[in-house]
Amino acid sequence: MPSFDISSKVDLQTLDNAVNTTKKEITNRYDFKGSHIVIDLDKKTFKISLESDSDMKMEQLVDVLISRSMRQGLDANSFDLSKEVLPSGKIVKKDIPVKNGLAQEDAKKIVKAIKDSGLKVQAAIMDDIIRVTAKKIDDLQEVIQLCRTSDFKIPLQYINMKS
Repeated sequence: MPSFDISSKVDLQTLDNAVNTTKKEITNRYDFKGSHIVIDLDKKTFKISLESDSDMKMEQLVDVLISRSMRQGLDANSFDLSKEVLPSGKIVKKDIPVKNGLAQEDAKKIVKAIKDSGLKVQAAIMDDIIRVTAKKIDDLQEVIQLCRTSDFKIPLQYINMKS
């Protein structure tokens, strides 16, 4: 039976390249000359730590990070920007966790959307991936189309297509 997996993974090397290009652009920008700017990537926890002098520079820093990440091929939904900026004396800090892997509630939403669509497929949650099987490969392609048109607020990859 044909099958494929739905996952939500972020490539660590691509993320590291995006952070490095952001650092390079910030050091070359005139409006950041002489400013306290720190950009760190924790590769174990997939968290980006940002520090700057002011809220305005922090917003610009986040914008540059997202635009550089999108140029590297990362989805903007990979970053959890819901955490607030933390003032710490003269410095403003922000931690941006990177979504890596499907959370259980997101996987349940996707499976529910697949089952509600009425397609003749079976979707099963396996750790941080969803395995979708069907009798015809055309049904699997319709599931991929359904997931692409639905807005789940997470980046999805479709891997291990087997016929």
